[in-house]
Amino acid sequence: MSSSTDLGRPDPETSTLALTRDGRPVSDRGDTVCVIGAGASGLTAVKNLVEYGFGVDCYERETGVGGAWNWRHDRSPVYASTHLISSRPFTQFPDFPMPDDWPDYPHHSQLLSYFERYADHFDLRRHIWFGTEVVRVEPVEGDRWDVTTRSTGGYGPERTSRYAAVVIANGHNWSPKLPRYEGLAEFRGEVMHATSYKDPAQLRGKRVLVVGAGNTGCDIAVEAAQQASRCWHSTRRGYWYAPKYVLGRPADQVNDTLLALRVPLRVRQWLYHWTLRLTVGDLTRFGLPKPDHRVYETHPIANSQLVYYVGHGEITPVGDVARFHAKAVELTDGREIDPELVVFATGYLPRFEFLEAKVLADDEGVGRPRLWLNAFAAGHPTLAVVGLVQPDSGIFTISHWQSVLFARLLRLRATRPDRAAAFDRQVAAGLGERYSGAVKDSSRHWFEVGHADYLRALERALHELGDK
Repeated sequence: MSSSTDLGRPDPETSTLALTRDGRPVSDRGDTVCVIGAGASGLTAVKNLVEYGFGVDCYERETGVGGAWNWRHDRSPVYASTHLISSRPFTQFPDFPMPDDWPDYPHHSQLLSYFERYADHFDLRRHIWFGTEVVRVEPVEGDRWDVTTRSTGGYGPERTSRYAAVVIANGHNWSPKLPRYEGLAEFRGEVMHATSYKDPAQLRGKRVLVVGAGNTGCDIAVEAAQQASRCWHSTRRGYWYAPKYVLGRPADQVNDTLLALRVPLRVRQWLYHWTLRLTVGDLTRFGLPKPDHRVYETHPIANSQLVYYVGHGEITPVGDVARFHAKAVELTDGREIDPELVVFATGYLPRFEFLEAKVLADDEGVGRPRLWLNAFAAGHPTLAVVGLVQPDSGIFTISHWQSVLFARLLRLRATRPDRAAAFDRQVAAGLGERYSGAVKDSSRHWFEVGHADYLRALERALHELGDK
């Protein structure tokens, strides 16, 4: 079995040369596994693959670890005030706890230090090629993969290496989803996507319209309430705004207790509604639209301040945008407002530009793969996508167990091919399975999972796969 050399660089003296289908030279990396991305999911994939005895080459387009949580990175959606929306115990890696003296909802700078310590503790940096982006991933004979890389920014020649397996961990919150509106090109005000928002100073003294009611949109609206001269918050529908604390504890911890007790969904929904009635009452009296769905049918919005600022008149709730004019924005109810700055907090779309869409059964080519466990593609047993989930709790634990499952599968391909073959059949039979209750049919919920149901599904898959 081959392994990565110091600093993760393949040793050209020990690598044998082959050719790609179109005649390009390729460096054969033997049994080494390629991991794309050194964010949270990529780091835990490297760590678990190494623990299972594999050599690993991890390619990271930026100059440091942390992925989306490193706000120095070009593609990071993090802004100055970003904190976790899932509490610390439900976010941390299961084998590397966060410090006990950290707050319930750590700041993004603490998350970055956490990933840096994780990388150092498990000696992961020697497997990572920083400043290197993957431009092409192609399946080749024998369930192997040709991975073509180059220096970030396109400088220098491309290099192709052949790997025994590939883990895709490039994240799904970096490619902005921008809405289309009539007249937007003629609008004379400033327009930005939330990915460009970094600091409240960008809002100071301006008339601001925030479009979108996800967690980011609500955070920016709250900051605009404090910094802008006027703030409108546009939403297409009504939402449930969950406080971060319930009964003196982080809300996700209370919810997880109910899940552990196997409390039925309808009962949990009733308890949630009852709690909201006791605390904030009927949100429609603030001018917020009535939700057109039940609790837990959209991704949870954890924000304790939005209703506060709406109630104080610092945020004006408005409906959806109908069209733009040169100096105004027309709403679907016919009203016009005159923002100087429009912030589209309209989410992100997954992008796997280095891979043909058909490999992940993304038939429409929109970034919505058809996978089993949101991780495994039919017909490609040596490929896994780690972290492509939108859970109702923290994601790091899920990424950890996804990568453990894949590492065990790769090991069993050599030691117990019968078990690996049975797993492949299960992948083909289970494509597209969902691990959540009924949710809204929108791109925001393509990868929505209930963390308890999903982790139980991972546990079953690990049990059926057996020991290494």
